[in-house]
Amino acid sequence: MIEYKTNERAGDLMKSGIRRILALDEIRGFAIVCMIVHHLFYDIGFVLEISWGYRIFNFLCFFQPVFWAAFILTSGICSRLSRNPVKRGIIVLAAGAAVSLATAVIMPAMGITGAEIYFGILSCLGCSMIITGLFMPLLDRGNEKTGMLVTAFLFFATYKISEKSLLFGLVSIPDFLYQSNIFSPLGFFNSSFKSADYFPLIPWLFMFLFGAVFGKYAKEGKFPEFAYKSHSRVLQFVGKNSLWFYLVHQPALYAVMYFIKLFI
Repeated sequence: MIEYKTNERAGDLMKSGIRRILALDEIRGFAIVCMIVHHLFYDIGFVLEISWGYRIFNFLCFFQPVFWAAFILTSGICSRLSRNPVKRGIIVLAAGAAVSLATAVIMPAMGITGAEIYFGILSCLGCSMIITGLFMPLLDRGNEKTGMLVTAFLFFATYKISEKSLLFGLVSIPDFLYQSNIFSPLGFFNSSFKSADYFPLIPWLFMFLFGAVFGKYAKEGKFPEFAYKSHSRVLQFVGKNSLWFYLVHQPALYAVMYFIKLFI
């Protein structure tokens, strides 16, 4: 649930006349819908063993960074508006741990392998929320334009860190950092590391921090007028409940695919 004032509940927001930024809900909802569609085609290939499912999934991987960047960016904005981003981060991090437990332990015990998730989007978001919450006093004192420039630079400079380079290949990272998987949450891993959903803190923490810095404009009510208007109630609903949609969508897709498999 997105919260928009550090020290006020939803009812207090209505009384004080502060408007909800509905565009944030809609963007997050759209990103979640894109993710569900993306995973749907993977499950068609993985469970139903239909090759075109994998082909469409691989094609959509080209667009994946765009809708996930939108999701992480809006999450960063909302962290600036949340009453307690650290508490929220702990909840999301725990949800990420539950996903890893389910996919890496429970599902293999049921004979379903190849879908293990280590440090997926929820783990990344949870850690980012906690880090942002701890440094919120610094963000409040800093200049937002400078903060956005710095975090944007760090994001693009480290975007290829998993490929052992900085600044898109201009600077090489020493190989010793990639000898084990112990630092995989940061983006350093070797060839044995496999994860069906993987979002290392580097570079995605910087995208989250960019949103948190930009969120100062949201906190001050300086977003464009259209951001406060409703455009899609469906996307708003999905965006407000994005955590639950993420947790439920994959088990639901697996259940549907295995049911279909019984008849083909």
